[in-house]
Amino acid sequence: MTLEAKNDGEISSFSTNPIALVSDPLDFNRKILRARIKHFQESLLSQGPVVFFDRGIPDIMAYMDYFDQEYGAEFIKATEDHRYDAVYLLPMWKGIYITDGERFESYGEALQIHDHLREAYTNSGYDVIEVPKDSVPNRIRFILKSLNRI
Repeated sequence: MTLEAKNDGEISSFSTNPIALVSDPLDFNRKILRARIKHFQESLLSQGPVVFFDRGIPDIMAYMDYFDQEYGAEFIKATEDHRYDAVYLLPMWKGIYITDGERFESYGEALQIHDHLREAYTNSGYDVIEVPKDSVPNRIRFILKSLNRI
C-alpha cells in the first residue's frame, strides 16, 4: 500500500509505516516510552481484577529493532521496572490481515515485526503465550482460562 504524507509542507509517498520517517526517531520513541510508562503506572490504580494492554513497553524496542534504530539503557530499564503478569501474542493470520488507517505494513512487513515482538518480549524475560487462531469468543476463553493459572 502506498500512502502520501505531509512532511514539513511537502507531500511524499512511501510504502511502509510512516513512523520510520519521523525527523527524530529516538525522541519519538522516548515520547512513546514515557506514555507507556504512564499508562502502566495508571493501571496500578485500577480497581478491576484484570487490566489488559494492547501494546507494552517492549513493543517499542521491537519496532526500533525492525527499523534498525538503536536504543539505550533507558528502554531496557523501563522493561525491567514495569513488569506485566502475562504476555499474549496473537499469531499472524493472513486470512484476516488487512491494511488500514492504523496498520500500514504489508503482510510480509507485519510478519517481520511480529518476529521482533516475540523476540523483544522473550529477551525481556517473558514466557510469551501464543493465542491460537480461532474465533474471537474462543480466543477470549483461552486467555481467561490461562489467566486463572497465573
